[in-house]
Amino acid sequence: MSGLSRWAGLGALAIFLAALPQALPNNYYVDVAVLACFNAIICVGLNLLIGYAGQISLGHAGFFGLGAYASAVLVNSYGWPPLLALLAGAAIVGLMAFAIARPVLKLKGHYLAMATLGIGIIISIVINTEAGITGGPDGIAAGPFSIGSFKLAGERDWYWLMAGLLLATVWLATNLVDSPVGRALRALHGSEVGAEVVGVDTARYKVMVFVVSAVIASVAGSLFAHYTPQLTPTKADFFKSIELVTMVVFGGMASTFGAIVGAAFLTMLPQVLTVFEDYEPVILGGIMMGTMIFMPKGLVPTIAALFNRRRP
Repeated sequence: MSGLSRWAGLGALAIFLAALPQALPNNYYVDVAVLACFNAIICVGLNLLIGYAGQISLGHAGFFGLGAYASAVLVNSYGWPPLLALLAGAAIVGLMAFAIARPVLKLKGHYLAMATLGIGIIISIVINTEAGITGGPDGIAAGPFSIGSFKLAGERDWYWLMAGLLLATVWLATNLVDSPVGRALRALHGSEVGAEVVGVDTARYKVMVFVVSAVIASVAGSLFAHYTPQLTPTKADFFKSIELVTMVVFGGMASTFGAIVGAAFLTMLPQVLTVFEDYEPVILGGIMMGTMIFMPKGLVPTIAALFNRRRP
């Protein structure tokens, strides 16, 4: 992505996010938009790992859950300020991701998928069983997010915070992709052996992108702990991880804006399909299956390719 197209994409996203609240009739739809922003932030980070570096992760919701529970426990049980708890959670998750990245990322293919799945399952089990700290299956409440005397109150305040954080995450991701680091990640995705032959330290870059994507998920999780009335372990389980991977693949791997579209589409689609009651899972599965059959590269890259072919 050239510098001009990158800034054009960021500008278009900023205009869309600024105009969206004016088109939403009530706070229910604003709440859905906030949840879409949460998922989009995580997916932008996950796309760096899966889409650009080619390293699968089936336990990414675990890092989201760790960030969420770190903030909830530190604020609720120890009286930490929310912002300090968020930073502590990000540091803990970053160190944990760094510690497990080198041994885990030596694996490839389905072995890597199974290893990351195991990490996510272990985190989910610990959150469920350590009821004295996490509240167990009943969950825990983190309370409102505040910085000094300022407190976020209401869906629209949260929307502006998450929209701004989404823009910052996209800016970070697009700059990273267009840097020498991004070129190294794409070389790694294309051929790890070939990348090593031309001098790319593949182990270093795999660890770096794994840590970055985990920290992004942790920050989103910490904020989500304050947004949701009751944080429960379901936000860190296997099904949440699969949902995140599906959003990235559906929108288009190796496409930052595709990750956003995939997250937004799959966050809003179940809300639209509720009118079909019992047929909702069947329709949702059919839409996703049809998209993957006719758009195997994902929604955004396929549409972009069609547009480019039709241009004179």
